[in-house]
Amino acid sequence: MLDVQNTAQPTVTRREDYVAPAWLVPEIALDFDLSPGETRVRAELSVERNGDSSGPLRLDGDALVPAAVRVDGADAEWRMEDGALLIDLPGDSHRVETEVVIAPERNTQLMGLYASGGNLCTQCEAQGFRRITFFPDRPDVLTRYRVRMAADKARYPVLLSNGDPVGSGELENGRHWAEWHDPYPKPSYLFALVAGDLAANRATFTTQSGREVTLAIWVRERDLPKTDHALESLKRAMAWDEQVYGREYDLDVFNIVAVDDFNFGAMENKGLNIFNSRYILADPDTATDHDYDAIAAVVAHEYFHNWSGNRITCRDWFQLSLKEGFTVYRDQKFSADQGSAAVKRIEDVRTLRAAQFPEDAGPLAHPVRPDSYIEISNFYTATIYNKGAELIGMMATILGPEKFRAATDLYFTRFDGTAATCEDFVACMEEAGGIDLTQFRLWYSQAGTPRVTASVTHEAGSGRAALNLRQGVPPTPGQPDKAPMLLPLKVKLFGAESGREIAPEQLVLLSDSEAEIAFEGVGERPVASINRGFSAPVIVETDRSAADLGFLSGHDDDPFARYEAMQQLMLDTLVESVARGRGDHAPVIDAVRHTLHDPDLDKAFIAEAVLLPSDSFVGDQMPVVDPEAIFRAREALRRDLGRELEADWREAYEAARANRFEYSPAAKGARRLKNVALGYINASGAPDAASLAFVQFESADNMTDRQGALATLASGTSEKRVAALDIFYNRYSDNALVLDKWFTTQALSSRDDTPQAVEALAKHKDFSLANPNRARSLIGAFSMNQRAFHHDSGSGYRFVADQIIALDKLNPQTAAKLLPPLGRWRRFDENRGERMRSELERIVATPGLSKDVFEQASKSLD
Repeated sequence: MLDVQNTAQPTVTRREDYVAPAWLVPEIALDFDLSPGETRVRAELSVERNGDSSGPLRLDGDALVPAAVRVDGADAEWRMEDGALLIDLPGDSHRVETEVVIAPERNTQLMGLYASGGNLCTQCEAQGFRRITFFPDRPDVLTRYRVRMAADKARYPVLLSNGDPVGSGELENGRHWAEWHDPYPKPSYLFALVAGDLAANRATFTTQSGREVTLAIWVRERDLPKTDHALESLKRAMAWDEQVYGREYDLDVFNIVAVDDFNFGAMENKGLNIFNSRYILADPDTATDHDYDAIAAVVAHEYFHNWSGNRITCRDWFQLSLKEGFTVYRDQKFSADQGSAAVKRIEDVRTLRAAQFPEDAGPLAHPVRPDSYIEISNFYTATIYNKGAELIGMMATILGPEKFRAATDLYFTRFDGTAATCEDFVACMEEAGGIDLTQFRLWYSQAGTPRVTASVTHEAGSGRAALNLRQGVPPTPGQPDKAPMLLPLKVKLFGAESGREIAPEQLVLLSDSEAEIAFEGVGERPVASINRGFSAPVIVETDRSAADLGFLSGHDDDPFARYEAMQQLMLDTLVESVARGRGDHAPVIDAVRHTLHDPDLDKAFIAEAVLLPSDSFVGDQMPVVDPEAIFRAREALRRDLGRELEADWREAYEAARANRFEYSPAAKGARRLKNVALGYINASGAPDAASLAFVQFESADNMTDRQGALATLASGTSEKRVAALDIFYNRYSDNALVLDKWFTTQALSSRDDTPQAVEALAKHKDFSLANPNRARSLIGAFSMNQRAFHHDSGSGYRFVADQIIALDKLNPQTAAKLLPPLGRWRRFDENRGERMRSELERIVATPGLSKDVFEQASKSLD
């Protein structure tokens, strides 16, 4: 029987309404008859009533129609409600069988089972499994899976799923089968299946207990040479997790498959990670140093999930940061151990400030543990991932290394094989650390970025000094009033005259709205180094002068604090320039000159330190963002830095000109500084700058140098600009990942005609909204180009809104991820703000809008 009911308005799911599942599914057997046009899925579920719960068995479904439903071998009575299959069951345990037919090749949402590049693959997080078969699709239902697949052998010679292989064989009519068994209970979002014509780069890894694990990265055969870096990164990650966390891999095989069409970066499915190909494929000619680093980080991240996400999963989706924040923290520390820890910390904080701080300050602000959602995929955000990682880092700082390791050991032991909560994790920190984190829990429930005001007083005669601190958290949607947070701030004092340490580093736990930290025996005016290492994810405002910041940028012994002082000096100068039309550039020029010639600094750090803050970060410091004024101020400072230090930039450039490709910290640092120097030479207006860039573009033996030169040329007016873009396109037109770089480089150009150029690129024969990477490479990149996107004509807003509406019909998840820049309309002048708001209203009014985009757009209008 069939009784379909439709919900008129999107349903809001609230954390406070959590109820344990009425039925559990200890075992499931899945049988797939695979074909791109018609795949038949048979499921056999062993179900058990959960305690004394009542109510029917509810099996979630999305666009599924039952072909058969049986209970204990007999046809069953059933009904449909909001896409779910409901069955009234009399006893406490039953065997339920269902059968559905799905069409992977028509699945443009890329959730569930879909086709990509001639292969079939799955993506089930967060709620994609319900697009494959009927099941209680929630993370707190943990099940052991047995999966059998049958398919045409010529078309799909490789058949993979979770766990370990247990059998395979031949069938009639050129078909074959394979069976996999995962012995570890897992939620449905971790299910994975891949069928395709793939080749494997194989290796083995011997665990600390002596078990040999077979590793394989599966790609198209032509891409095999580009998988060595990913495979080596996997082995390093496995060894690191054993050494640092004591976590050993638990299956006999570990497979990774790379696909071209993927909504995310990668997915940690148990034993079968599915990756966006951009995070697997690399060689010097097609991947930048940033790509290499990102591949290592993402491979490590997904592997680390085996324990922080798979063996221990999250009870409900409100606990998403339990697995993602913790695992981001783990992959950040892994990456820091592979190269420069200081540069890695700078990169992580830059990402946090570029993505999460604006999120915290906008209409989509939400706590690390949200209270409600309409569409859970909208909460795969920088707040959940990056701010969530900072929370783990703060607890690690408060506990110290030994107690933090003891706390994570306790967590892994106590909750192995369960679906846990953020509270469970914090409780382990308390127990092993012997501390009370009651106030710290506010970080999970309060949205917003805390602001800390710091000032130093000094009594020269008495030798007394005091660091005065005040904190506050601004209002966010639904949370107008905030309690003081627990802020772990590392601080140190230097002498303004001597430059020596006058008060050693200490950890200040700021728990009140105001506090005073006293120092004795301070014989000279102190300069405070605050939030060293970015020990807390806060905004710090101080009364330090340009001279003090210049001093710290050259003498602070904490690398991040040194970088931070330089950035603050640059930021203050730019904000003043926007307000007054011109700022004093001399202190910045002197500080950059000193940094360039400091023999104790590595080139990677120098390159990061001398870069100006981005246009958008400057705008974040202003009550009303003025894109044109910020652009002019930043270009003026870049020009003066280029002209005044031209000889220094050329010296740095020439020192690295002969650097041939090698993936090592030193070689990466040399390339990074060379390309930064090239940018400043170009900014100086030097007549040979375009020629210098074009020679680098033509002679480069690696993508980092080639794209660095192309980016310099793409923002200029030289005739070599067009030539370079044409050469790049013709050379890489058959490589989708590199062609994404071609689109992105033009979308980020600072030229006056960038809005028009991007609209033209959206009509290019190689542009398609159907591929998430391509959509992000053009539309996503353009919306991050502050000046171009916010052109006062409103053309950028209209263009992006058009693309979101079109993409929503194909892939709502990717469309929703492109919307947040429009939601910042309150931060801009009335003309721009009204135009952005108008586009949001047009999106909301679009018939048939997905709940993904509706939630983002409607919240942005509130």
